Amino acid sequence: MTTLIAGIETDRLRHFATREAIRFAASRPNTQAALAAGDGAFLAGVPMHWMRDWPMPFALLVESAKGARITDVDGYRLDDFCLGDTGSLFGHSPAPVAKAVAQQARRGLTYMLPSPDALEVGRLLTKRFGNFRWQIATTASDANRCAIRVARAVTGRPKILVFNGCYHGTVEDVMVALADGQTVTRAGMVGQVANPAAHAVAVEFNDIAALQAALAAGDVAAVLAEPVMTNCAMVLPDPGYWLAVRAACDAAGTLLIIDETHTVSSGLGGWARGNGLQADIFVIGKSIAGGVACAAWGLAPEVARRFVAYDLTRTPGHSGMGTTLSGNPLQFAALRANLGAVMTRKAYAHMEKLAARLEAGLAAAITGVSAPWHVVRVGARVEFICAPGPLRNGSQALAAQCPPVERALHLGLVNRGCLIAPFHNMMLISPMTKKRQVDRLIGAFVEVLAELFD
Repeated sequence: MTTLIAGIETDRLRHFATREAIRFAASRPNTQAALAAGDGAFLAGVPMHWMRDWPMPFALLVESAKGARITDVDGYRLDDFCLGDTGSLFGHSPAPVAKAVAQQARRGLTYMLPSPDALEVGRLLTKRFGNFRWQIATTASDANRCAIRVARAVTGRPKILVFNGCYHGTVEDVMVALADGQTVTRAGMVGQVANPAAHAVAVEFNDIAALQAALAAGDVAAVLAEPVMTNCAMVLPDPGYWLAVRAACDAAGTLLIIDETHTVSSGLGGWARGNGLQADIFVIGKSIAGGVACAAWGLAPEVARRFVAYDLTRTPGHSGMGTTLSGNPLQFAALRANLGAVMTRKAYAHMEKLAARLEAGLAAAITGVSAPWHVVRVGARVEFICAPGPLRNGSQALAAQCPPVERALHLGLVNRGCLIAPFHNMMLISPMTKKRQVDRLIGAFVEVLAELFD
């Protein structure tokens, strides 16, 4: 009997994956030689362990990146639709950012004091994302940790509610999941001692009744959420869902933290601003400084007032918030350039137009082979999902994941000159992405599907 996985015969999938792995390895002798020469210095041979999670037989070494294309050390030029998993959403080294960084490098990189650029950045953050009182962090993980502390401080409540399947960086407080209807610590955490489930609660996305029930206990300081779930397999909110969430939070005295680190792809100002959702605390990271490590978190004016009042009552000293290099002048130079000259309405119009073209092309390819898959898009972010859709929550997203198919398909696309995100089937369009690059990706996707399906 023929065994199928995501509609593909397992033998066919295995043969395709083996052939593509051999093809990749044979084509990159310089990469293999360089990795062999450097192996031993880094744990697992790479600077960050997750760099081994790409679907290639060994890590790809990048020589350079410009616009929406990277070049590896073997001279292959890849159309880049991963874009640093949103870190380079606006392209690699946008000219205004590169110029600002070079100029600031001559004036100093860090001195633990604000620069004139900082004042303009505050104005630009408000212009882009709304009326918040801002602080700068280095990563979205840091920004989310600060947001959680503030929420607990001003409400006097211990718990944070998140959605099953969510990801908000390496924030231990919310590394929880649902198992048989109970909130539990996520499996796989390294060296974890404390039990996050003691101070966090997980519910399914799009289940307003479950959220209301969890808030009714009166011990939830904040709901921490992406307006669209992105890091598991993209899940869109039901119509009216966020209006109901906002109302439930208000009724329970619970704050709403909106993390737009990934959903900044939605459009200028992010999903919340574009859809009239008011956050109490706003978090944004990765892309806002054009590729320079940076994040920001902002408090709505009333929450800021409450936090200032709380701050006056606490014992002076370590707050558990902030790192020495956060808010450095290099970040502010890059922020000012990116927010002011790169992250524009015109840029988003280009991004969304090409993303719509990509969405349509991928959907047509899937229909053409009668695959039981679907495509979903939020602004400049597109994903194909190897299961029927649409998905409504994290449990469905987890069930839809199909690692053997996804890894084989990703590698097949790399061998055809197209790089997409390694952890899920995500593709981003930058202001520097060209129509011909989108069409090449569609063509490569069609070619790979033809190999995998009859």
